[in-house]
Amino acid sequence: MTGRLLLVGGAGGVALSVDAAVTALVQARDRGFHTHLVNTAETLAVTAAANDLADEVNAVDFEQPGECARWAHDRDFDVVLGVREMAQVAVAESAEVLGVAGNPPDAVRRVRTKDACREALRAAGFRQPSVRLCENVADAAAFVAATPGPWVVKPRDAMGSVGVRLVTGPEDLPAAVDALPDRRPFLVEEFVDGPEFSVEGVFLGGSPKVLAVTAKEKLPPPQFVEVGHVLPAELSAETHADIEETVCAALAALELRFGVFHVELWLDRGEVVLGEVHVRVGGDWLHRLLAHAVPGLELFGLVLDDALGRPVPQDLTPTRAAAARFLTASPGRLVAVRGWDEVLSHPAVLHAELSVAPGSLLNEVRESTDRPGVVIVGADTPAEARRLAEKLVGEVELVVEPVREADHG
Repeated sequence: MTGRLLLVGGAGGVALSVDAAVTALVQARDRGFHTHLVNTAETLAVTAAANDLADEVNAVDFEQPGECARWAHDRDFDVVLGVREMAQVAVAESAEVLGVAGNPPDAVRRVRTKDACREALRAAGFRQPSVRLCENVADAAAFVAATPGPWVVKPRDAMGSVGVRLVTGPEDLPAAVDALPDRRPFLVEEFVDGPEFSVEGVFLGGSPKVLAVTAKEKLPPPQFVEVGHVLPAELSAETHADIEETVCAALAALELRFGVFHVELWLDRGEVVLGEVHVRVGGDWLHRLLAHAVPGLELFGLVLDDALGRPVPQDLTPTRAAAARFLTASPGRLVAVRGWDEVLSHPAVLHAELSVAPGSLLNEVRESTDRPGVVIVGADTPAEARRLAEKLVGEVELVVEPVREADHG
């Protein structure tokens, strides 16, 4: 064995999270690592595909503050990783107590709290949307009255577009607040117009290394659910350089230095406006897109090699392209799926998945988990990848019958 890896949070209970955890464990095993996975007992029960790849598995409630660090305190690990958003604070706390490479826990807590991250970036000189932490509709109405709209209502620390709604005036606020996942304090912030992108990268030697910029497509407001990604984005060299410089400077200002990163942003009249910052791989199968676009890239293996001081590739520029396209459908009961076998047999498909079957109830797409399926393709260029993904998804028919409200409930 050449090292001991602690994978905090293992996999979540969805296929995407399992795939990311499996990828990390395989890349660690191939490098001779002894792997130890910890997760909540409840989630361990439904993530056997990841658990079975680890050399050791323990039930640890990593979401409880300090619990994972206390468990890890008298153990021996060389690297601590996590592929899940909710595990990142525990990853940082565990790395700190073990004395191994990691991000400062306070820095991770800051970026996981969206308004705190916005304030830190604004203080460092980066453009940020105006934002207010609100307790109730009255707080939100006061912010709306004092700032130009439109605005976005969102949870303070959720993900997957859960509870994110556009509001165009105070009359929209009650419904937007009711759509939040809980009654904890929430955010209202300035809506930023312009195309949205994300930056995928890795820290090498403590410094950020951008691997690719991803172009995003979202459903029209009031929801903001992503329905398409193209990697790499088709950008001018100047714009790409501006994005890369801004993101790397922001990560340094936030005192982040270890693992992988996924940073969201907008281009507003050509100016970079930073969005959310994450110290984990991007969702929506971006790790699959990245692995295709950069031939030979092993993202988690790169982190492991760097942590142990091993040589790492210097040229990590994408030479191919990939795209992900999500299926959408009208709400109702799914009766049949047509054209899916043709998608599965297409030679350019890297991954395709349906999360529904005939008989399933389909909801209005208000958050990521409402999307019924995804198709991921590889191609030589971003334009080719985008067109092919759109074509294949367009050839899939989800036959849906209306459902009475009483039946749906």
